[in-house]
Amino acid sequence: MSDLNYWLSPSAIRDSAQKIYAESLAGHTYFKVDESKLNTTVEYVLKVIRENYPDLNIPFHSRWGHFRPGGVDRATWLNDHLPVDKLERARIKLDLVITSVLLDAGAGAQWKYFEQKTQKEYNRSEGLGVASFHMFMSTIMSGDQTLKATAKGLKALKPTDIEKYFQVSPSNPLVGVEGRTKLLQNLGSALENTKIFKDQRPGNIIDYLIEKHGTTVQATDLLRAVLDGLGPIWPGRVKFDGVNLGDVWNHTKYGKLAFHKLSQWMTYSLVEPIEEAGVKIVGVDQLTGLAEYRNGGLLLDSGLIEARDPANLDKSWGPDSDLILEWRALTVYFLDQIGALVQKNLNKSSSDFPLAKVLEGGTWWAGRKIANEKRPGGNPPLNIVSDGTVF
Repeated sequence: MSDLNYWLSPSAIRDSAQKIYAESLAGHTYFKVDESKLNTTVEYVLKVIRENYPDLNIPFHSRWGHFRPGGVDRATWLNDHLPVDKLERARIKLDLVITSVLLDAGAGAQWKYFEQKTQKEYNRSEGLGVASFHMFMSTIMSGDQTLKATAKGLKALKPTDIEKYFQVSPSNPLVGVEGRTKLLQNLGSALENTKIFKDQRPGNIIDYLIEKHGTTVQATDLLRAVLDGLGPIWPGRVKFDGVNLGDVWNHTKYGKLAFHKLSQWMTYSLVEPIEEAGVKIVGVDQLTGLAEYRNGGLLLDSGLIEARDPANLDKSWGPDSDLILEWRALTVYFLDQIGALVQKNLNKSSSDFPLAKVLEGGTWWAGRKIANEKRPGGNPPLNIVSDGTVF
């Protein structure tokens, strides 16, 4: 495997996680590991899984779940506007979910979205999901008032558009408006790569996959298409041979560490519309858990990992800081351990019950649940300075 292929693979993510785990055991990182808490953490996750999905019929952890808060499946509202052609239906759904994922970085504790149609208010990921759904349905992303996203439409977006569709005001502030806008503008520029996006639409990724792999696609190949197609959008990141590596960061002591959190969550979110179009995605269990603050918060709040210096929990940390990089790497490592134990307990194989289901059924919701139990408002146990592009 070439060095570039390596850094754009799940192998690099797991190797990064293993390295930080070993250094933590040796006492060299910001965190201590207490593996005596692993079984109780798994039991907590299993309890949440059984509460959320007693029949164990769990979807992948994906953006589609955030279009369904309040017991309303907004995807059915979209379906009413879709053409008969199954590939074009998939392209439109992919246009929606790709732009929505890029708008998902943490909203902050104060922001809320009021949905006129249901007369309900939503916050955090669900609020962002609902707001981005309605922004897409407005056709502002198309450039020609049709239901799609295009390079032209995305490049023309302004921060005031995000503020309008996300109901931002002085009393309803949203973290990272500029960063979110820039990501969508950068996506517009990335779509000019017509090798992957033939009509300069995000949804063209399905055409690229079919042309390259036929109608059975490995999940790792889907991830690589996401990384190759969307890699240029990330601002100021590590490059290798001139290629933007995205969610790969330099640790001051341990060198490059890979995560590809948003790209893998994007990959999980693309599976459903791609499979609806008749393309089978296989090997999803090769992808990793997601290094974000709900999964990572579960580890800290359950005591599976601890800050060596508790005072660090009161400080604010940027996504490029060694402490946050170590926290994220330990999150990936322990999600593999938790996932394997959950699968064993439920008598499921990794192919039947991949991490994408463990995340959705248990760890992500467990992280949110335990945060609400420990802190008013359910904020994460670490203070993250977000620019709207990582968390």
